[in-house]
Amino acid sequence: MLHTSAKELLFQLDRLILDCKSGDFAKPLPELSGSTFGQHIRHTLEFFICLFEAKSDGLVNYDQRKHDTLIETDPKLARSVIESITDFLNKNTTDFELTFEANYSDEEGRDVSMKSSFYRELSYNIEHAIHHMALLKVAVKQSLRYIELPKNFGVASSTIRYRVGSKAN
Repeated sequence: MLHTSAKELLFQLDRLILDCKSGDFAKPLPELSGSTFGQHIRHTLEFFICLFEAKSDGLVNYDQRKHDTLIETDPKLARSVIESITDFLNKNTTDFELTFEANYSDEEGRDVSMKSSFYRELSYNIEHAIHHMALLKVAVKQSLRYIELPKNFGVASSTIRYRVGSKAN
């Protein structure tokens, strides 16, 4: 189920990139506080990249992502990254142990570590992606109105279920 959810979100991001005019991909948008559409895509994808790179050494640290400006400026590269992440998810369907490491301080060297797992981090990546997709949805509705989004783009599955249940009552 996690894999299906993650791949569906990645598919939606891929369609979004495909539908975005190339000049708009790297254009700063006021709805994103001057950030670009591509920066939010890159940020979201780099969390998934950190997770699949953790397969080799068992350590996931999202603070150490690369901030690859090519992903945020080149829609074709961003789509290729999505394809690679999807391929990784297709090949890695079982859970495995990981160590999660992060620094929640403004000071260097204050890292904390804890046990985690691929499934736990994949669920985090799903929630993180939905959050950024919700931000992208605001930008699309304001500045990129030519893009048609799926009905539940950027909406958590729990919210979708809640809305369905509320309408039934």
